[in-house]
Amino acid sequence: MEWIYLCFVVFLFMLAISDLWVGVSNDAVNFLNSAVGAKAAKFRTAIIVAALGVFCGATMSNGMMDIARHGIFQPEHFAFSELMFIFLAVMVTDIILLDAFNSLGMPTSTTVSMVFELLGASFAFALLKMNSGEGALGFSDYLNTSKALSVIVGIFLSVAIAFTFGVVVQWITRAIFTFRYSKNLKWKIGLFGGIAVTCIIYFMLLKGIKTMSFMNADVKHWIADNTWIILGGCMAFFTVLMQILHVCKVNVFKVVVLIGTFALATAFAGNDLVNFIGVPLAGFESFMDWKNAGAGDPSAHMMDVLNGEARTPFVFLFIAGVIMVISLATSKKAHNVTKTEINLAKQDEGEEMFGSSRVARSVVRWASSTANFMIKYTPESIRAWIDKRFDNSTIEIEEGASYDLVRASVNLVLSSLLIALGTSLKLPLSTTYVTFMVAMGSSLADRAWSRESAVYRVTGVLSVIGGWFMTAGIAFAAAFIIAMIMHFGGIVAAVIIVLVGLGVMIHSNIRYKMKNDEENGDKAFRAILNSEDKAKTWELLRGYIAANERQVLDDISFHYENITEGLMTEDVKMLRKSFYELKGDKEKMKNLRRKQTVCMRRVDQETALTKNAWFFASFNELEQLYYTIRRICEPAYEHVDNNFTPLPEKYINEFRPQKESLKDCIAEFGVLSSIGEYERLRDLEPRLGLLQHEFSELRKELMHDIQAKQVNINTAYLYLNVLQESESMVITLSRLIRSSRKFQLG
Repeated sequence: MEWIYLCFVVFLFMLAISDLWVGVSNDAVNFLNSAVGAKAAKFRTAIIVAALGVFCGATMSNGMMDIARHGIFQPEHFAFSELMFIFLAVMVTDIILLDAFNSLGMPTSTTVSMVFELLGASFAFALLKMNSGEGALGFSDYLNTSKALSVIVGIFLSVAIAFTFGVVVQWITRAIFTFRYSKNLKWKIGLFGGIAVTCIIYFMLLKGIKTMSFMNADVKHWIADNTWIILGGCMAFFTVLMQILHVCKVNVFKVVVLIGTFALATAFAGNDLVNFIGVPLAGFESFMDWKNAGAGDPSAHMMDVLNGEARTPFVFLFIAGVIMVISLATSKKAHNVTKTEINLAKQDEGEEMFGSSRVARSVVRWASSTANFMIKYTPESIRAWIDKRFDNSTIEIEEGASYDLVRASVNLVLSSLLIALGTSLKLPLSTTYVTFMVAMGSSLADRAWSRESAVYRVTGVLSVIGGWFMTAGIAFAAAFIIAMIMHFGGIVAAVIIVLVGLGVMIHSNIRYKMKNDEENGDKAFRAILNSEDKAKTWELLRGYIAANERQVLDDISFHYENITEGLMTEDVKMLRKSFYELKGDKEKMKNLRRKQTVCMRRVDQETALTKNAWFFASFNELEQLYYTIRRICEPAYEHVDNNFTPLPEKYINEFRPQKESLKDCIAEFGVLSSIGEYERLRDLEPRLGLLQHEFSELRKELMHDIQAKQVNINTAYLYLNVLQESESMVITLSRLIRSSRKFQLG
């Protein structure tokens, strides 16, 4: 029996390694976004600074893991075997849950997931113990529900407070510095830098350093008694230092961003991420206590030992720090989570990660109406002054950055200050929520959410917030179910669940890698955005649009083949697949149009004025082809799905040659456009004219059959729709040839 539980402990540590890896991928969003989004330093430099902070925070933490020992449940009322199942359920749920969020690029709270997983698993065993009639204990004797309640309150507080302060502080800061901040520094930068660094130090004193291993009670008391003296001295010293650095041509904003990145990374590793090893360490201590007691009946050995205070051996902290640093430097998912927040906060328009939702549209309309009301009653002079201060037509921004250094500094400083204030006031603010919502608030204040992008940004923010609330519910339910399965299935079920959990995570990583490889294929779009040479931009754009045209035409040809064949062979699965894929393609077309429009803005004005009409005409024709395919698919799918009368063999035989001819024309168009042979597209026009005539003749013959009542009426109307839409595709393709040739050649 002893070796089985030893294996469980080993499993817990294996899962802890995965959890640390996944956890730092999730929390990278918090301390990397500002440095990466503003290009305060090279990505490698930002990673190094964050890695140093992570390593320092992990290795110098005192390793207090009370949340896993007695923060959620009362260990004296649980047996050793029950707690081992609880710990296994928590770890398996945690790695799967966080990995799923990371794969979706959604930041979530590691603290919330851990708390509610512990609550769900321990709730399951509390129910079982109460149902078995063991004693007269109630839920309050088994569980510490106040901890879960504090986390829920923290979610609401974090979201509302951080977003509000993000808007207000960024608005004031931008009004002071404007978007051309280098002309408005002088004496301001020293004062700003002094305040910023002092706030970060205040944050580290209260949230980060106080938990370090070298901080004994006397030092903590001294810091508490002399906090204002320390902060006053720091304020004076760093104000002078930052002013001197500015005089020496050092960019103070970059200094502030990198210091803030280090501070947040240190605090995260020391306070949040190290919690991931709390569960396996609690399991290890439970195992040692049971073993030292004689390794008797595991269901009778109660775990009072976990009520005591524990310190984590340095070796565990060191290993945890190494794992987190390696994960931070190599994890693609960490970069993906970072990309989500940067995309939602970027200053310019471009490809949006999220679509439009009804709630977001309502929020944007309400906000727009409110803003218009306030503008209406604001004096003209004040409106003019505000517009002048917030004029972003000549924004000073690093090449390739999503926003400027002023906003990046505010994000880090304000996040640090709010977390520190929350800690001092005993408010359970979530660090993940604070950093994300501050970034969203500051981007709104900076007018980064234009009328063209606001609905997508709001949808993204609401999706992330919804994910946070879902985290709690999913974590609780999943851990509850897994704990129940382990209880009734015993050790065999526990082993199977652990192996399944690892398998799911491995499969998720493989699938994510494939998805990531596909997304990284759009290098041409990024090359256009990063190009400064207008002539080169135009050439890149021509190639980009030609490649997109071929891809869209290939997809249309593919769907046309599947839909028509599915109809003629009554293959409902093929039709259903096309039906749902075309729904997804609608969003792809919208994103493609948005990206290409953004790229068109990068070319010189003369070229844009000449080519814009043909650019939009070409894309309109592509969209028309897409909608034509949908108009064929929907009735065909409904017809076959309802098992209506199939197409007669006569119609199938006469339709197939024309269908193949249309596919050949589409394929040839794609090939010629992709290699730049636009003059040769003229050769397609006679063939398309003939094909249009053939579809028209087939349509006339069908109309004759309908009049003569020689065909089932439902089947006839369906076939008529196919012929009409196919003829429409031919006409649209002819127009696309002309507009594409005009756009590419003139």
